[in-house]
Amino acid sequence: MKFYYFTTQEERRSFGGSCFIEIQFCRIKPTAKVKQIVAVSRIKPWQNDSLYVHDDDINSFYDEYSDIFDCGTYNNLRSGKMDVYGINYYRADLIDAIIKKIKATKASDCETIIAWLNKAKSYNGFYILGI
Repeated sequence: MKFYYFTTQEERRSFGGSCFIEIQFCRIKPTAKVKQIVAVSRIKPWQNDSLYVHDDDINSFYDEYSDIFDCGTYNNLRSGKMDVYGINYYRADLIDAIIKKIKATKASDCETIIAWLNKAKSYNGFYILGI
């Protein structure tokens, strides 16, 4: 399994501390400027409805998913491949194309992330927050 859910912070801590990539819903209003959306001060990490990738799986996650998540906006407002050490923001209108790429590559544990991404459509997109 590449993706993990935790119902409490204690459960996450006992599983593996804080060494995770967090895939988190963007709860900031769609009317906000991108600079606000990717601001460190606006992001609240360790949400219970996030998906997590443990440190042990980060390399394989990057190998399989970096070409899929190649359209995010970084904290410096540039765009490119997923940065596993920074903030990556993906607008809601990108989600269908991302799901299509995941299905085409048949990446591991794709059912889990596709189900989660379908939920992200009702938010202002999502983040991949690096370690």
